[in-house]
Amino acid sequence: MKKEQVVNCQFSVWYPIFKKHTIKSLILPLPQNVIEYLLDDGTLVVSGSDHSTQQTHTNNSDSNAEEDIQWSDDETTTTVTAPEFPEFTSKVLEAINALGGRVFPKLNWSAPRDANWIALNSSLQCHSLSDIFLLFKSSDFITHDLTQPFLVCSDQDSPDPVINYELVLRKWSELIPGGEFRCFVKENKLIAISQRDYTQYYQHILKQEEQICQAIQEFFSQHIQYKFLDEDFVFDVYRDSQGRVWLIDLNPFGEVTDSLLFSWEELTSGGEITQQQEGPAFRYTNSEVTVQPSPCLSYRIPRDFVDLSTGEDAYKLIDFLKLKKSQQEEEEEEEEEENAAQ
Repeated sequence: MKKEQVVNCQFSVWYPIFKKHTIKSLILPLPQNVIEYLLDDGTLVVSGSDHSTQQTHTNNSDSNAEEDIQWSDDETTTTVTAPEFPEFTSKVLEAINALGGRVFPKLNWSAPRDANWIALNSSLQCHSLSDIFLLFKSSDFITHDLTQPFLVCSDQDSPDPVINYELVLRKWSELIPGGEFRCFVKENKLIAISQRDYTQYYQHILKQEEQICQAIQEFFSQHIQYKFLDEDFVFDVYRDSQGRVWLIDLNPFGEVTDSLLFSWEELTSGGEITQQQEGPAFRYTNSEVTVQPSPCLSYRIPRDFVDLSTGEDAYKLIDFLKLKKSQQEEEEEEEEEENAAQ
């Protein structure tokens, strides 16, 4: 995989070519100060209707605690002002409204699929710039786009191309995961198709295997083949309930792209897959026995942490506060005993 192939798979490169066959989208240049904010490892402060938050550090000198938790009056309060990007915020809001008020965000290549756990609705659906910032700053995929887009390229000796980073806003569409497929193209030939959400078993794929494969092949030959800038690439499609196929994304043909139910060794060797049959190899989860956990689970935090941070489980929060109170009292008793012994 060459750096040029990665460049060609940027959304703003392929979208004008296949605009008629994909979801309506708008592209906004990403200002440098926004890029710096996204890469800042400091405390996440999201700008929105509330322009500042407070970080409070409590010195627990008040030991007169009753059954309920009593907060000390002795506090050190630091006000953290959320960064503001008024001009960019205005453009983003205008674009979101033009796309119906709900969007799916991504950068030049990646969407923050690894960060949907942090959103209150566990979805990548966004209504504002603050929604987008929350997902982007929590995503390793986005960080990779911004810092190491050419990490696994074979031509490391050549200079990195200059990248103009962009915020891509796609009109929100309710896509059923069982309708998404990843297609692998080598030398402008469709060699393999994989179920996108391979962690789940979808009965309709088993029943409609031939129709699905045929629909994707026809879509490829009529709308994709020989029209992209490279002859080796990966594209994602969605087949809707009417049987129509839509282009969702394009990716480089290489290890930076998830090969799903295939291995990159199979895909790059060429022989094994193409010799098995005339058309592309089609793989999908064909039994509930083979269902697997989502690979994005590794990016999540424990459920208890989420409940505490969002306040969804009040009892866990109460138990947590009582535990902290008990620990504090034990520490104070130990200090008193040590002082008495001296």
